[in-house]
Amino acid sequence: MIVTQSLGVGGEGSLLGTTSPPRGGAALRWSRFVPATAAEGPGLRAAVWVQGCSVRCPGCFNPHMWAERGALLDDPADLASRWVEDARAAGADGVTLLGGEPFDQADALATVAEAFRDAGLGVMAFSGYTLDRLQAWAAERDGVARLLAATDLLCDGPYLADLPDTRRPWIGSQNQSIRALTPRYAAEVDRIARDGGRDALEVRISADGAVAVNGWATDAALADLLDDLGVRGDRVASIRKGTSR
Repeated sequence: MIVTQSLGVGGEGSLLGTTSPPRGGAALRWSRFVPATAAEGPGLRAAVWVQGCSVRCPGCFNPHMWAERGALLDDPADLASRWVEDARAAGADGVTLLGGEPFDQADALATVAEAFRDAGLGVMAFSGYTLDRLQAWAAERDGVARLLAATDLLCDGPYLADLPDTRRPWIGSQNQSIRALTPRYAAEVDRIARDGGRDALEVRISADGAVAVNGWATDAALADLLDDLGVRGDRVASIRKGTSR
């Protein structure tokens, strides 16, 4: 069901995201969780970055999240219980699922999404696969069907660097769509379709000097920003762009 949408334009010839997603294991491979961010969708929300992506869009800001290696591995039900509690304590009204590719781990991530829904919180997901393909695979893949059913707001389609989108928030290229699959975020999607919107960027610096970035910025703007932070012992922990967020 699509309540309302801001449809993408172009990119019909791309082969990215046309192969069905792999079947993930019982454990969730993940990289990062923040209990509250204002840069990953409408309102204040938690965000989960999963590890592993089979779409692998050229120009992705998160190529370090393509490979499965390096992931944290945990039981999704245990994670969901903890993350819901942390999100509610932080005042978040929903969660955003990104990465990496959430639908490459649809079974495990559906458990997380359903837990947030059961707690009365909204669910937003990014995917390099288009909605029509996800719906076709859902007919035979219970995990894909469950994750779609638990998603209120979907940003779908591969990131195509030659079609940059500077008008709408959250997504990176013009071919990508923003779809309200339930009424929860329908007014926000209608506003974006009508007026567009601005992206946001968040930078977190821990006591040991580690830097983590999430949200959206151009390569040039991000380089200028991080250059002013001085010498660091690590590199940027998490940067995402477009559907590969």
